[in-house]
Amino acid sequence: MANFLTDNEDLRFYVERAVDWERLAKHAHMGRPVDLKSTVQNYRDILDLVGQFSAEEIAPFGRDVDEQTAVLEEGEVNVPPRIAAIFDRMKELELHGLCLPEEVGGLNCPMMVYVLAGEMIARSEVSVMTHWAFHGGMAMAMLIYSMDEGSTEFDLEDFAIRSTRWQPYIQEILEGKSWGSMDITEAHAGSDMAQMRTRADRDDNGHWTVTGTKIFITSGHGRFHFVIARTDHLDDEHTGLLGLSLFLVPAYTENPDGTRIRHATLDRVDEKLGHHGSVTVQITFDRSPAELIGQVGDGFRNMLLIMNNARINVGFEALGLMECAYRMAASYAADRPAMGKTIDKHELIADMLDEMRTDIQGLRALGVEAAFHEEMSQRLKLRTQSMSKDAPEFFQLNKEFEFHKSYSRLTTPLIKFLGAEKAVEFARRNMQIHGGSGYMCEYDAEKLLRDSLVLPIYEGTTQIQALMATKDHLGAILRAPGRFMASMIMAWLKAWLTPPLGCKRRLAQIRWRALHAQFALIVRVVIAKWRRGTSMKHWDPKSDFAPALLQAENLSAILVDRVILDLLARQAQDFPDRQDVLERYLERAEPRSRYLHEKIRRGGRRLLDQLTEQQA
Repeated sequence: MANFLTDNEDLRFYVERAVDWERLAKHAHMGRPVDLKSTVQNYRDILDLVGQFSAEEIAPFGRDVDEQTAVLEEGEVNVPPRIAAIFDRMKELELHGLCLPEEVGGLNCPMMVYVLAGEMIARSEVSVMTHWAFHGGMAMAMLIYSMDEGSTEFDLEDFAIRSTRWQPYIQEILEGKSWGSMDITEAHAGSDMAQMRTRADRDDNGHWTVTGTKIFITSGHGRFHFVIARTDHLDDEHTGLLGLSLFLVPAYTENPDGTRIRHATLDRVDEKLGHHGSVTVQITFDRSPAELIGQVGDGFRNMLLIMNNARINVGFEALGLMECAYRMAASYAADRPAMGKTIDKHELIADMLDEMRTDIQGLRALGVEAAFHEEMSQRLKLRTQSMSKDAPEFFQLNKEFEFHKSYSRLTTPLIKFLGAEKAVEFARRNMQIHGGSGYMCEYDAEKLLRDSLVLPIYEGTTQIQALMATKDHLGAILRAPGRFMASMIMAWLKAWLTPPLGCKRRLAQIRWRALHAQFALIVRVVIAKWRRGTSMKHWDPKSDFAPALLQAENLSAILVDRVILDLLARQAQDFPDRQDVLERYLERAEPRSRYLHEKIRRGGRRLLDQLTEQQA
C-alpha cells in the first residue's frame, strides 16, 4: 500500500529517531504521569495512518480537487463533492482534534504530530492541507486565547482543564461540523494593519458588534471568524496598532431544522490561480454580534500569539509541495530517454535533482527545530500560567520558556521565508524537467506551479519575514553589542585557525560570514543615524534600520544557511549516517554564503541614495 511516511527515508528519520517525543509527550500531558512508550508509539501510528490516507485517499484525486469549483449559491458556499468526501473521511479518522487536549475531546498529540501530518497531506494536495489547518487549528486558537485571557479553569493538582470559554464551539469543530478563519486583510490594508477600517462598537449593555468587509479570507465560509477590528474611536488611549482589538464572530446561527440565520454576508468566492480546493471569500459584517477576546487594544498582540504556529504550518505546507515536485520530477526524469540515456543521467538534470533533494532535507531540519521550540515555549507558558509563582519548579520552567520562545522567534520567519520561496523554485524546476509536457494541462506539473505561487504571499509575505528576521537580529546586537563583538571575534578565530580537516573549518567560515554580514549592516545603520544627528539612545527599527532593510532578504538567506548547517552538523555528530546530508548541504551553501556576504557588504548604496533623494 502507498504511504507518504514509509516511502520517505528523511521524514522517517525524524519520526523514528530524531524527535524527542518523550519530552514532548511529558509536556503535552502537563507533567502528569503517562506511559511514554505507548504514547510515543501512538504518535507514530497516527502519522503512519495519515501517511497512508494522504497517499491513497487524497493524492489520486488531486485533479478532481483542482477542477471541481466551489460556488456561492443563495448566500452559502456549495462545496464540491470530492473535497466534501475527503473531509468526511478526515472527520471519521478524527484528524480535526490532533493537538487538542483530551479534556475537550481531542487526541492530545504534540504540535509536532500536527505539522508532520500536515506535510504529508500537503504532498498529496496542498489546498486540502490549507483548509484542514482551519479546523483543528482554529479550535486550538480558541483554547489558547481562552487560556491567555484567564477564562480557562485548571485543576491545579494535575493541571487538567476543567472548563474553557468556547468549549461548545471547540466541540463543534472537533465533530467536523464547523471550522474557523482568521479575518485580517482588507482592500486597503494588507501587511499595513494600521490602515484597517473594520470597526467594533459596544452598546450600553457592553455587547459588541463588528462592521466592515474582509477580503482574501481562507476558509471564510465557516462559522467562526477571528476578526481584527478598530476600537480606537472608543478610547483615546489606544491608537495605532493599539487601537486594534480581536473578536470572535459567529457568522451564522443554525436553527434546529437546519436553516441558518446569517450574521455576516458572503459576498463572493474568489477565483484563484491555484489552491482550488481551499475556498477563499470576501465577507461583510454589518453590526454582527461579536465576542471580545482578551482586552481592548490587544488585537495585534493576539494575532501574533498564534502567528508563529501559522507560519510554521506554511513552512511544512511548502515542504509537502517541494517533496511532491521533487518526486514528480525524479520519476519523469528516470523514465524519459534522450540522447542515449534517461535524462536523470544527464549532468545538468542530475544536479538539479540532487539540489532539490538536499534542500528538502535542510528545510525539514529547520522546520522540525522551529516546531519543537515553538511547541515547547507554548507548553511551558501554559504550565507556568497554571501554577503558583512560589512553586519549586516555576523558576526553572520559566527560564526554559524564555529560551524556547527566543529561539522560536528567530527561526520561525526563516522557515516561512525559505520554504515559500523554495516551493516556487521547485515547482518551476519540476515543470522545466518535464519540458513541453510540463506546460500541458493534462500533467500535474503546471498545477503544482500554480499552487505554489501563493506561498510567498499569505501568512506574511517573504519580504515581511525577511524584515522580521533582520530587525530581530540587528535589534539583538544593539541590546548587547559587547556580547556580539565577542562572538564575532571568536567566530573569526575558528574560521581561520581551525585545521582544514573535514567540515569544521568550512562550517566555521560560514558562521563567521553570517555574523560579519550583520556587523557590516549595523555599522551602516549607525553611520547613517550619526549623519542624521539623531540620538543613539533611542532606536526606531522603521526609520533607523533603513540601510539594513534593503539587504533583508540577502541577510535572511545567509542566516538560514547558517542555522540549517548548525542543525545538520549536530545531527551528523549524533547520527553518523547523517554526515552525507551535511556534506551535500555544505557543498551548496559554501559558495552561496561567499556571494551573499559580498553582496551585503557592498550592495545597495546607489539605490539607498536614490531613495533618500526622493524622500527629501
